[in-house]
Amino acid sequence: MIRAGLGYDIHRFEKGRKLYLGGVEIPFTQGLAGHSDGDCLIHAIIDALLGASGEGDIGQLFPDTNPAFKDIRSTELLKEVIEKLKEKGMEIMNVDSIVIAEEPRLASHILGMKKILSPILGLERKHLSIKAKTNEGIGLIGKKRAVASWALVLVKMESKPGEEKA
Repeated sequence: MIRAGLGYDIHRFEKGRKLYLGGVEIPFTQGLAGHSDGDCLIHAIIDALLGASGEGDIGQLFPDTNPAFKDIRSTELLKEVIEKLKEKGMEIMNVDSIVIAEEPRLASHILGMKKILSPILGLERKHLSIKAKTNEGIGLIGKKRAVASWALVLVKMESKPGEEKA
């Protein structure tokens, strides 16, 4: 059985924080606000994976009220989600994602993101797409006050006897 999941996340910029996107620390004047490291690309991928697996969303699994997740690297959260998928007999087939930011420019960081995320996801780099776009000056993103990400994943799930085949 093939299942799809769609994820979205947005974080405002915040001074005094490091900027992490796709697991890469990107030199910039500010980072993304959040209980964790604010890596909205990984958060969107996590939500897409949780959606495909029927496991809710990132806020349910890693609530911002839990001090254990304060300032945690999002790569660690992603690893935990991957383990949950493996326990359910799910395998990621591909990830297609977009990071939307006016600044900083991200094209030169995409290979680094793929180098970090591909092994965690268990994917060859050719099955992990990360695109960088701007918001053409529109909204919080366009005013350089936030960064957003979308992710779409396809996963393969082994059917077990007695399970629905839909």
